Amino acid sequence: MSAVEVELELSTAAPFAADHLASFLAARAVPGVEAWDGETYHRTLRLPYGHGVARLRISDRQPVHALLELEDERDRDAAAARLRRLLDLDAVSAVIDTALSADPTLAPLIGITPGLRLAGSVEPFETAIKAVVGQQISVAGARTVTGRIVASVGEPIRIPGGPVSNLFPSPSALAAIDPALLPMPASRRRTIIELAQRVADGRIDLRPDTDRDTTAAALLDVPGIGPWTVGYVRMRGLGDPDVFLPTDLGVKIGLRRLGIDPGHAERWRPWRSYALHHVWIAAGLPQ
Repeated sequence: MSAVEVELELSTAAPFAADHLASFLAARAVPGVEAWDGETYHRTLRLPYGHGVARLRISDRQPVHALLELEDERDRDAAAARLRRLLDLDAVSAVIDTALSADPTLAPLIGITPGLRLAGSVEPFETAIKAVVGQQISVAGARTVTGRIVASVGEPIRIPGGPVSNLFPSPSALAAIDPALLPMPASRRRTIIELAQRVADGRIDLRPDTDRDTTAAALLDVPGIGPWTVGYVRMRGLGDPDVFLPTDLGVKIGLRRLGIDPGHAERWRPWRSYALHHVWIAAGLPQ
C-alpha cells in the first residue's frame, strides 16, 4: 500500500540536548519497530486511522525535522503529538535548568549538558512492557528480547517501512501470546501476560492523559511489578517530571560519586525526573 508523505518541523525551546536524546533512542531501538542509521531515527506508529512511519532528524539545529509516511493523512496531528511526547519537546528547559541549578551539586552538570529531555513514549503500554522486559538485564539484552517479541506478534505495517516493519504488539496480542515465545524467566512471562491482559480489558489505563497515581496503584497490583518499574513507567510513559528512583543501580552510583544521599533529591522537586538524568550521566552508566 502506498503512503501519504507529510513533512513537519517540530519546534522546541532552547536549550535542547539533542545528541543525548538521539543516543538514548539509538541504544534502545527495538528491531522491527525502531531503527537508527546514524543520522535518522525511524519509528513505526499505531494511529487512529491507520499505520504510520516517522523518520526524525534529531540535532541541535532546531526544529526537529520529521518525515511522516501515513496510511491516512488524517493522522498527521496524532502522529505529531506522539512524537512530541517521545522527544519531550514541550519541556521548558530554561526553567527546569534554572531551578535545578540552584543546587550547587547539580549546577556544574547542567552547565555541561543543558537542556536534557526525558525520552518519552509514543505508547505508554510499550514503555511498560519494555520496563518489565528490562528488569535485571542489560540494555542490549532487553533490546534483543523485545525485538523477538515484536517479530513473533507485532503486526506488520501496511505501508513501506524501510528499516522498520512492525507495530509494537497490542495489549490483546501480548495477552494471547504463547508463553514459549517470551524468551525470559517464567515469572517475567507471567508478569507480561498479566499486564497485557489488564490493559486489554481496561483494568489498567495506560493512556497518556491518565491519572498517574491511579495508574501507578494499578500497576503495583500486578505480580512482578514493583516501585522501580512503576516509577520508570510514570517518567517515560506518562511524562511525570518528578520521579525519583532511589533503588536504581545507576542512581546509587551517581549519588555516591556526587557525594550525596537519596534524601538530597528532595531539593530537586518538582523536577526530579530531569535531575535523575544528570545523576545517571555522573554515574557513567546507561540510562
